[in-house]
Amino acid sequence: MIPTGSLIPVEWGSRMQTSFSLAQLADPNIADADAILRNCVHCGFCTATCPTYVTLGNEMDSPRGRIYLIKDMLENDRPADAKVTKHIDRCLSCLSCMTTCPSGVHYMHLVDHARVHIEKTHQRPLINRLTRDLLTKILPYRQRFALATRLSVVGKPFAPLFDLLPPLKPIAAMLRLAPKRIASKTEFTTPGSFSPGTRKLGRVALLTGCAQPVLDGEINQASIELLNRVGVEVVLPEGEACCGSLVHHMGKEDQALAAARHMVDVWMREIEGDGLDAIIITTSGCGTTIKDYGHMLRHDPDYAEKAKRVSALAKDVTEYLAGLDMPLVDAPSKLTIAYHAACSLQHGQKISNPPKELLRHAGFTVEEPPEGHLCCGSAGTYNILQPEIAGQLRARKIANIKTTKPDIVAAGNIGCLTQIGSAIDIPVVHTVKLLNWAHGGSKPRELANFRD
Repeated sequence: MIPTGSLIPVEWGSRMQTSFSLAQLADPNIADADAILRNCVHCGFCTATCPTYVTLGNEMDSPRGRIYLIKDMLENDRPADAKVTKHIDRCLSCLSCMTTCPSGVHYMHLVDHARVHIEKTHQRPLINRLTRDLLTKILPYRQRFALATRLSVVGKPFAPLFDLLPPLKPIAAMLRLAPKRIASKTEFTTPGSFSPGTRKLGRVALLTGCAQPVLDGEINQASIELLNRVGVEVVLPEGEACCGSLVHHMGKEDQALAAARHMVDVWMREIEGDGLDAIIITTSGCGTTIKDYGHMLRHDPDYAEKAKRVSALAKDVTEYLAGLDMPLVDAPSKLTIAYHAACSLQHGQKISNPPKELLRHAGFTVEEPPEGHLCCGSAGTYNILQPEIAGQLRARKIANIKTTKPDIVAAGNIGCLTQIGSAIDIPVVHTVKLLNWAHGGSKPRELANFRD
């Protein structure tokens, strides 16, 4: 049912009609948006699984509502206004709507284009603009992020004061999310190669990432130990940097494409050198973006084909492990795991069963919390820029997790681990760290008090 006062016409069952001019359609990005819009049949199935609509009950905060806002803005070639910006900013890009949509509407590419349009045509309030710029200048850069995290200790006591002024709430959220400890730089987070020894079944590159090694370097270590143990050589390429995911979802198109080109160059050196069987990603938010490089760089004659090659090789670590002959674990661990399916993994990459099956194969009892399709509220920088909605989603997620009475919560995305871990009294551990432990590797530090 469309709420009273909605501007959305009732045309359910028919495909959306658009009225872009020929001159507008000459722009390949507008042509792509037009094709996406025309797939929508106004059915509204997406509203039932959209976290912001479920939370706020506002049609404009549903995928269908945002589609109409984007259509109206682009057709009229109009700069984004405060209303459009507010509702697009509230979108988590969780992509649950794409899992639900029966018509195959590629909402991800449409909302990405809308964010670029907003960034180019709308001037945000000063504090909001400065906060977003600060995030794009810190989070994608490992050393800057590590320094900012250390300095956050000084600012944490002032978080309640920042909460008193609505424009400064993102600063308060940022301080609260900052970790108490910073991971040390190790051989597993710096360029190098790790050989499996005598048996070599493949060679892969592993994305170290920007924020993840600062928050939890053990994820890299566990991935390398486990891959080596099953016979896979792992390389951490020289020159690696941010994949561009964070800035991409903030509409910073030039910065995102520059990051993508840089990483394509880094991985192409390995592909054309000793060769790669896969590019392994342990942060599913990054994986969704890297798998989309072929689309992001499709109009770049120098990078289009190379980007497609890189995207084709990109695999989540559980996706890759599921294709290997993993050894059986002798005895069950007697530990119950609540598996949190990161949106970028289950909706963005359509990977649902491999992580759960790998954990079961490793001897764990795996439970799936209710409403597993709903986002935890992390979504890149969302829990900083939209702290109130993110907080409601986190509380809902944690309540659902606790119904399974787990010993451990597992997830495959550093953002989810940070978001859920900041407000729950149950250990929250990356899936690959649990798999490595079960298969003879080191115990995750989060489980220091657990008996083997």
